[in-house]
Amino acid sequence: MGRSSDENKKIQEQAGKNMVVVLDKWKKRVRRLKIYRACLIAMLVISCTALTGTVYSGIESSIPSVINVRAGEEESFHLGIPAKAEIVSVSDQGKSNIPEGAVNIDLSKTVTMKMDMESSYQMQVKLFGFLPIKQVDIQVIEDQTLIPVGAPIGIYVKTDGVLVVGTGDFQGENGLKCSPGKNIVKSGDYIRKVNGQEIEEKDELIRLVENCGGNAVVLTVERGGETMDVQIKPERDEAGKYKIGVWVRDDAQGVGTMTYIDSYGNFGALGHGINDVDTSTLMHMGGGTLYETNIIEIKKGEAGNPGEMTGMIIYTDEHILGSITENSTQGIFGTCNARALSLGVNEPLPIGLKQEIQKGPAQILCTVNGKAQYYDVEITEIHLDHDNVNRGIELKVTDKELLEITGGIVQGMSGSPIIQNGKFIGAVTHVLVQDATRGYGIFIENMLQY
Repeated sequence: MGRSSDENKKIQEQAGKNMVVVLDKWKKRVRRLKIYRACLIAMLVISCTALTGTVYSGIESSIPSVINVRAGEEESFHLGIPAKAEIVSVSDQGKSNIPEGAVNIDLSKTVTMKMDMESSYQMQVKLFGFLPIKQVDIQVIEDQTLIPVGAPIGIYVKTDGVLVVGTGDFQGENGLKCSPGKNIVKSGDYIRKVNGQEIEEKDELIRLVENCGGNAVVLTVERGGETMDVQIKPERDEAGKYKIGVWVRDDAQGVGTMTYIDSYGNFGALGHGINDVDTSTLMHMGGGTLYETNIIEIKKGEAGNPGEMTGMIIYTDEHILGSITENSTQGIFGTCNARALSLGVNEPLPIGLKQEIQKGPAQILCTVNGKAQYYDVEITEIHLDHDNVNRGIELKVTDKELLEITGGIVQGMSGSPIIQNGKFIGAVTHVLVQDATRGYGIFIENMLQY
């Protein structure tokens, strides 16, 4: 029998509904596909941007901010990056006397240049030849020779003012805890004056506070390169003495290695600055002295536990080696006396610029067995970026004798000269905590630019 008109109508209505459902599902699927596609495109864009940023940053960090070249000599360097550069000569008025576009170089290849002392130069680097990435200063320097020393030294420095290590509590005369200096002075501050009176030693600070009569004292402090006055009202302790609850230091001492002596009798040592042990900040130095030191014990380094050389510093006038005049991130520097000059028994060596350093064999000069001696190392990485001030050279100790004595690089060896191919190229600065055989060094040219 045939279907009735009502049945046919119901079938048509159901078919229409099914078609609507199918169309709706198809539309939802299309929307999902569009969303997925948009997400994939967004992820691709983000990934490409991140990759480009990483590549850009990596290339930028591989380009030194400063390149030194010897006056009148051909100097070669190889950066091996996909970039072009234009060299301009900069006059005192900041304008180039080299026509625009006259000197263009390809940094993917070895570059050789020869310059004189009469001009300053800049190299404007563009990635792929069109994307500006960095401006490099080219400094023309005179050739120089240095005597590598490698002898242990005792270091004593006075702070420039009184260094605030921190603040603390003390028991007041009423039995309650007091901390007058808290939130007023900060760790790393240098106290220069008390009520307008200049001070150089912590004993002066203590005396002036104890004699304040209970009145507030005004401290002139240097913080972050700025000088300011702060006011603190001292409190009496249980013994009836006025205190401000501030821990301070006015000197520091330690053992390191002398790196070089130049032709003028000046020395450089450590390859890094002297930082305060509590605040980890570079100490502002008011003066210092070098002393002779005898190494009395060497604690061998091992993974996770750096070794250390212990020296006995002889604090007498007849054992003074010289005066420390500068404490900087590149090391400590000053002048030698005749006694110190006798430590430099080695022949002067020409300096090696960073672009001349190669991966491979080198030597360090240090004293771990009674006298300065050369030991074999391998240079494993070279970081030309000038921002890596103390870590431009990565090295690994390979000398069996040195490994037997120290286990590699130990504290106290900072400043040990690094020699390669007959040139003085740098100084040891750090040891890797997890591998005592590996460490870092500073380029000698960085030490000479303190």
